[in-house]
Amino acid sequence: MRKMGLDFGSKTVGVAISDPLLITAQGIEIVRRKYEDKLRQTLARIEELIVAYEVDEIILGYPKNMNDSLGERAEKTLAFQEMLERRTGLTVQLWDERLTTVAADKAMIEAGIRRENRKEHVDKIAAVFILQGYLDFCRNKQSE
Repeated sequence: MRKMGLDFGSKTVGVAISDPLLITAQGIEIVRRKYEDKLRQTLARIEELIVAYEVDEIILGYPKNMNDSLGERAEKTLAFQEMLERRTGLTVQLWDERLTTVAADKAMIEAGIRRENRKEHVDKIAAVFILQGYLDFCRNKQSE
């Protein structure tokens, strides 16, 4: 079974999937929608990916503020978490996503991706950082 990492944004959801050994995360796609509150097609696509990749757990980026407080985006993420759990029947773990978008942007700069092309990939790469952080944490916790 695999894990799925999600970077939930106002109009996009970046999606990453782990390998079967739970060592690495790979970005697979960005699910886009026209309106922030129209989530039916987004949820349907995530369900398709869960089946296709045999996912048994979802890791959802949790956007805390730098001072550890929670804002509007965090509240919307909690609502999305509830929808995902209800619709998929899977456990949805929240994972602190602070600075993942910054890290994703930095990685793209280092890779030489032009500024105008970065927006196209940032959510998927942020999902990879979220999932990889979770996988690394779990692996380190087991080795203690």
